[in-house]
Amino acid sequence: MIRAVSLFLLPGFQLLDLAILSVFDLANRQPGGPFYALGIVSAEGGAVAGAAGASLETRRWQDSGARGDTLVVLGCGDSTPPEAHTAAALRRASAGVRRIAIVCDAADALAAAGLLDERRVAVRQAQAPALRARHPRVKIESDRVYMRDGGHWSCAGMTASIDMALAMVEEDLGLDAALAVARRMVMYQWRREGQAQSSALLHMRPRSSPIQQVLGYISGNLRRPLSLDELAGQANMSRRHFTRVFRAETGQSPGRAIEALRAEAAFALLRNSRLSFEAIARDAGFTSADSMRQALLRVYGETPQDIRRGTLAA
Repeated sequence: MIRAVSLFLLPGFQLLDLAILSVFDLANRQPGGPFYALGIVSAEGGAVAGAAGASLETRRWQDSGARGDTLVVLGCGDSTPPEAHTAAALRRASAGVRRIAIVCDAADALAAAGLLDERRVAVRQAQAPALRARHPRVKIESDRVYMRDGGHWSCAGMTASIDMALAMVEEDLGLDAALAVARRMVMYQWRREGQAQSSALLHMRPRSSPIQQVLGYISGNLRRPLSLDELAGQANMSRRHFTRVFRAETGQSPGRAIEALRAEAAFALLRNSRLSFEAIARDAGFTSADSMRQALLRVYGETPQDIRRGTLAA
């Protein structure tokens, strides 16, 4: 069965948003393909102006054949409500599709068109307060890479759209096909539904070169015991001075930072592999599956079973 996937462009779309098409294009190259018919559409057809001076030719959505399967709406970059004819086109185009996906700023336009009332929608953290104020009937989620609410999918940013599209391929074609696409795209990690928007390293963001070097050393040696003396030696500091500087720059102790990075590695393995819990704990540097479980509960509020199932812990 060929599924129609159409990108509905709004003026001001970001070029990186278009990478979502590459996920479906590469899925078409898997054995048994093609599986998707891809198209780029807009309310009226013709050229649509994007960011960075780009312009893209589109078809009118009525001519695309997208109805009945997947419509992906790319955002406009500001809070200006869509013009009446665009809002009407969004409402008509979304009627009857199997799933509709929202990339980043498109949430504002769809909410203004009345398409997200009482829906849970993932948005960027910086975007959330203003969206809540403008659209109180939309259930804004500001701590997820992407999420789904029935047939409504949403993601928090441009690169998150790739993670979301891989999850759609997994839903349609299975995990092996999605992983093959991720490998073809040379993705370091496929972030999954329920995962936080920022990585542990991005959250810590140390200022000085020695602490940055230590964090890189930790990431590359998670399976080692990683004693405090060893890390202080990497920074060429005394143990006491290193502990003080590390906490000042990252906001946490070296032990907590190691746990967060190991938990992040375990999270990715739980969602992207079929390894046993014991094997994942070992690969992520934990002493046992139980110590991994406790760390995941502290960092993510989820058990290994919840993460593997893709459901939030109760």
